[in-house]
Amino acid sequence: MAENSKIEWTDHTFNPWIGCTKVSAACDNCYAEAWDKRFKGNRWGKDSDRTRTKTWGQPIRWQKKAKNEGVRHRVFCASLADIFDNHKSILPEWRADLWALINRCPDLDFLLLTKRPQNIKKYLPDDWGMGYPNVWLGATVESQKEADRLSHLVSVPAKFHFLSMEPLLGAVDLSKYIHGLQWVITGGENNINYRPVNPDWFRSLRDQCAEANIPFLFKQWEGRNQKRIKAKGRFLDGVEHNGYPNND
Repeated sequence: MAENSKIEWTDHTFNPWIGCTKVSAACDNCYAEAWDKRFKGNRWGKDSDRTRTKTWGQPIRWQKKAKNEGVRHRVFCASLADIFDNHKSILPEWRADLWALINRCPDLDFLLLTKRPQNIKKYLPDDWGMGYPNVWLGATVESQKEADRLSHLVSVPAKFHFLSMEPLLGAVDLSKYIHGLQWVITGGENNINYRPVNPDWFRSLRDQCAEANIPFLFKQWEGRNQKRIKAKGRFLDGVEHNGYPNND
């Protein structure tokens, strides 16, 4: 739960609670589950309870810093859980506290990334309206199968809708939903059992985003560990793609 995240597309990561259940092929080599097993957390799977963390003071500190510096910081929430997981151990007051915390941090943009876009509407706060000005809603999409459920994401009003297409496991046609998106992030898998990618999958997404005038960020190639991945660089056809939404 690093204060300054090494993830290219965010400044910080915040986990209000920890634990999840695998729901799609992107979860097969889940780094968060491996992390939990290493620390004997036993918080993965439908029969395992999620646990609330003691890190809720972090966003308050980041908010003070962002306000003092006159900048906005992006906060990935959550890297070790899914905010829209419907597990019975996630108490309603946990989510109420999270929405309250987000409201206390107007200079932080909370990037809520889910593999369960069908649950978003159910767990939004009563005052969501057209969306909180500092909340971006995102979904993980690794193949065409997951893209076909994006209607659940783009139908919810939000400041920005974004996709994390990592690990990308196949070609994806976003044409049906792309005009409801404001950002696309993609990359290969980081795991000893990584699944190889076809560069044409990334090229297709790059071209789809360019045609729709949507920021495109190519995060990484695939590999067995971060050292080998970084050695490959972040270039796609000689260009490093670092697109971000305009949040002025």
